[in-house]
Amino acid sequence: MNPQTPHDAPHGTPYDLVGVGIGPFNLSLAALADGVPDLKALFLDARPAFSWHPGLLLDGTTLQVPFLADLVTMADPTSPWSYLNYLRHHDRMFPFFFSERFLIPRREYDHYCRWVAERLPSCRFDAEVTAVTWDDAAGAFAVTHRSADGATERVLARQVVLGVGTTPVVPEPLRPLLTDAHRGRVLHSADYRDHRDTLAEADDVTVLGAGQSGAEVVLDLIRRQDGDGRGGPFVRWLARTPAFAPMEYSKIGLEHFTPDYIRYFRGLPEERRERLVREQWQLYKGVSVETLAEIHDEMYERTIGGGRPRVDLHPGVELRAVEADGDGYALTCHHGQQDRSFTFRTSAIVAATGYAATRPAFLDAMGDLVDWDARGRYRIDDRYRVALDPRVDGTLYVQNAEMHTHGVGAPDLTLGAWRAAKILNAVCGRTVLPVPERAAWTTFGAPEGPAVTGSPAASGDDVPVPAERLPDPIGPRR
Repeated sequence: MNPQTPHDAPHGTPYDLVGVGIGPFNLSLAALADGVPDLKALFLDARPAFSWHPGLLLDGTTLQVPFLADLVTMADPTSPWSYLNYLRHHDRMFPFFFSERFLIPRREYDHYCRWVAERLPSCRFDAEVTAVTWDDAAGAFAVTHRSADGATERVLARQVVLGVGTTPVVPEPLRPLLTDAHRGRVLHSADYRDHRDTLAEADDVTVLGAGQSGAEVVLDLIRRQDGDGRGGPFVRWLARTPAFAPMEYSKIGLEHFTPDYIRYFRGLPEERRERLVREQWQLYKGVSVETLAEIHDEMYERTIGGGRPRVDLHPGVELRAVEADGDGYALTCHHGQQDRSFTFRTSAIVAATGYAATRPAFLDAMGDLVDWDARGRYRIDDRYRVALDPRVDGTLYVQNAEMHTHGVGAPDLTLGAWRAAKILNAVCGRTVLPVPERAAWTTFGAPEGPAVTGSPAASGDDVPVPAERLPDPIGPRR
């Protein structure tokens, strides 16, 4: 256990803030909070050290956001925890400058975050949170955590922020096969790096999912084939999306990742928000243009001399059933546009099917004090506060569990420092870091002001109410 630091609260005294989970988003909050005098903060994580998607830290992969979307710069470019200061600390400013990089290697981002986490006095690893409860007598949250050797500790906090991240999503037909008997042959892409050598020796590998992770797994497997395309696994890429499409990366399109769009999205009715998230899949589930081009180039190379790539691409296909078949698997799929089903056999399956927020078990004791929505999700206001029972005087915040209330920017690193600054200001009850509320040139929703001639208002039809005037979807409880 770490020794007491200046950010620790005296024994029995509540912390101002306790963070559960130390991924990029809570690490961003910890880094920004480090500069606030007299703020007593503690961040806990079960892992022995910081690690960011280790199963997909492949050579040559990069972030999909610019290096300025580090832990702090978009909220405080003067912070000592910036990526540029990390480079300076490692004597790499000139090499970085000459490399003319805007998108940095994923492995480097992981190393940068680890560098920050190891130096922040408020971050404590080997501390698995087992329970968060409300202590009426103390007027604070009680956070119980346990180390790997079984030692437990209970700390109090006036405010708690959940940054536990998301968990891998696996299609229902595959779930019965996630057992030791199929280990290394049926897996989520989160575990790909641990099994890539075994998969490279398989006869046939099927990858599910048309996002960046799926594309990177496909590219890596193709590159494990022999130069003439004869050796290595046959690679099959399946996706429910109608195309293997590039992620939206236009300068105007990226304005969906601004405070302006969050404000607009929050004002929409719930059923419209649900539909929008599904329709906007290219904003967060697409593939970088560069990765798609690399896949195409690898396949083209294999046509030299009259060959054919040992790769099949199948968009618009949904997995319906899977059965173990000898030393492989029989997959039944359905093509939506043709309304046709087909079956094929494969040796291994990698589900690059994304991640989703789930309710952590340590909140079970708080279950009746959290105002869950009809689908069992958090109800979250504009400062990322969770709606709680009125008898709870403390505040519970969440990070990266609010796509249903705040839109597609929830998991995106671009908004990480901005959101952390919003939470930090709310925690401190004052503006510690000014944050822009207007950052886009796009006007999302109908413009305010007098009706324009010929508009629906002039003909007597209803006009959408600007987002700022719509009722708060959280309601009056918080």
